[in-house]
Amino acid sequence: MGEIHEPGLLVYLGITHGDGLDEVEWMARKIWDVRILRDEQSASDLSAPILVVSQFTLYGDARKGRRPTWQAALPGPVSEPAYEAFCLELETLGATVARGVFGADMQVASINDGPVTLLLER
Repeated sequence: MGEIHEPGLLVYLGITHGDGLDEVEWMARKIWDVRILRDEQSASDLSAPILVVSQFTLYGDARKGRRPTWQAALPGPVSEPAYEAFCLELETLGATVARGVFGADMQVASINDGPVTLLLER
């Protein structure tokens, strides 16, 4: 189970249809370089660690009825390799990456310094 013990980023990663290697690499670079930390610095500026948690529920759709659908989320056999590619790309860029357990029912705790929550899409 992944964890970080210093200021860094908590990334909830959802993978949807059409997300390929290009999107995964773009997202890793964007997260590594986006200036959202203290004094407008990026994780790359501070060598801040990143905890990456797979989160298919980001693509839940509850607009109709009482139960959300998950049709926009890619199934695990397809999205897990993309999740791993995302983490590896971050590491290639120089990030220290902690991983959640893919597909697990996890308890995630965080202390927000801000807080800042962004939805990044290409």
